[in-house]
Amino acid sequence: MLFADALQLAVRAITAQRLRSFLTLLGIAVGIAAVILLTSIGEGIHRFVLAEFSQFGTNVIGVHQGKTKTGGHPSGFPTSARPLSLDDARALAHLPNVVAVTPSIWGNAEVGGNGRVRRTSVYGVGPQMLEVFKGRVRAGQFLPADDADSARALVVLGPKLKEELFGGENALGARLRIGTDQFRVIGVLEPKGQFLGIDLDDTAFVPAARALEIFNREGLNEINLAAEEGVPAATVAAAVRERMIARHGSEDFTIVTQEEMMATLSNILDVLTMAVGALGGISLLVGGVGIVTIMTIAVSERTGEIGLLVALGAPRRTILALFLGEAVALSALGGAFGLVLGFGLAQAIHLLLPALPVHTPLSFVLLAEGIAVAIGLMAGVLPARRAARLDPVEALRAE
Repeated sequence: MLFADALQLAVRAITAQRLRSFLTLLGIAVGIAAVILLTSIGEGIHRFVLAEFSQFGTNVIGVHQGKTKTGGHPSGFPTSARPLSLDDARALAHLPNVVAVTPSIWGNAEVGGNGRVRRTSVYGVGPQMLEVFKGRVRAGQFLPADDADSARALVVLGPKLKEELFGGENALGARLRIGTDQFRVIGVLEPKGQFLGIDLDDTAFVPAARALEIFNREGLNEINLAAEEGVPAATVAAAVRERMIARHGSEDFTIVTQEEMMATLSNILDVLTMAVGALGGISLLVGGVGIVTIMTIAVSERTGEIGLLVALGAPRRTILALFLGEAVALSALGGAFGLVLGFGLAQAIHLLLPALPVHTPLSFVLLAEGIAVAIGLMAGVLPARRAARLDPVEALRAE
């Protein structure tokens, strides 16, 4: 049988029962649309979360107090871990391939200025904080490189905190009260946005030594450093570990590299994307069952046609290919319709909810269409084999 003839027969069989064929197409289309929509949302969230972490650079290494994997200890509980100090931060700054270091300590305090009071986050950092975390100053300057033991009472405001306290007025040079101490505003940062629910713009940055006094603490929360671009983070982390052990006498700290954190996050988000895609795949299974049912009915209805084809000399493999082709055509058309539907719904959701990230990679589109064709092929095997094995005499007698 010529390919053109086989194609004509398949098209005629599909169009002969339009409603039935449409419902079969719809089953596959809904499944594909569900897969595309869910995986698009999953991939969008994946990219959004990684971008949130990447905005601080990909070469950041953090040293945290506490034994490896503990992430520190709860305040008030006895511990043998030596607190992280400003001297530790200074020692790490002299390591090879380290371009910037900032000590970090944070807490919540009452901030008052210009006749207004606001309770917000206060970060104690070093003068190289912007180099480590890729920040920029919008007005004024950042904290100067004072000696840690005699740091001046200076503060740099996040843009939201500046707006809340000073509105459209110039904040530079103004006096600000943090807790019970007085500080002078020397700069305002560029907006950084929110990070995992934390508003980075609603913050005040003071020298780390001053923050230790404000919060009455002995040690830092962590020390962050930026490694030189192109140098493996593991190499720098090994040097940091060696220096810290030499200073503390044991490994009573945790080192976390940005590469490790992002790799772990990526793996978790990949599993999430596959999981939500699998939920949509349940609809595809239902669509496959629909194709099996429709093709089985088609074989019963076209018994005479099959007998005539065999009697005219059509090989059984031609009969098999004919019914398989119909099943694949139905699933492929349903898949194409589902792609359009799924992509359209994803974009509609993005327009209605701009904050919800949606991204549909081309690989997902091709994979979804391939899955639709594969389902049609698998679902059509049994009905097609049954058609190919019909006895021509019995088939003609049924007609």
